[in-house]
Amino acid sequence: MPHSKQARKRMRQSEERRVQNKTARTRMKRAIKRAETPAGSDGAAALAEAMKRIDKAAKSHAIHANAAARLKSRMARAAARAAK
Repeated sequence: MPHSKQARKRMRQSEERRVQNKTARTRMKRAIKRAETPAGSDGAAALAEAMKRIDKAAKSHAIHANAAARLKSRMARAAARAAK
């Protein structure tokens, strides 16, 4: 347990950030799975939504910027292969 006032505040802040980051990562993963699922009728819209969620997660530092770029690149390549 934290002993100082500053440590209590840092604990409170880190818990709030943890919850926000988890929400962003969960929304991102859900959007990616929707985009990858062939059952979706509108693949282009699902892909755009997934890209948007990845960008938002990276912007809020829930994931690293390079990880976001890697995910987006892989999704774009997969979509291009599926379109052929």
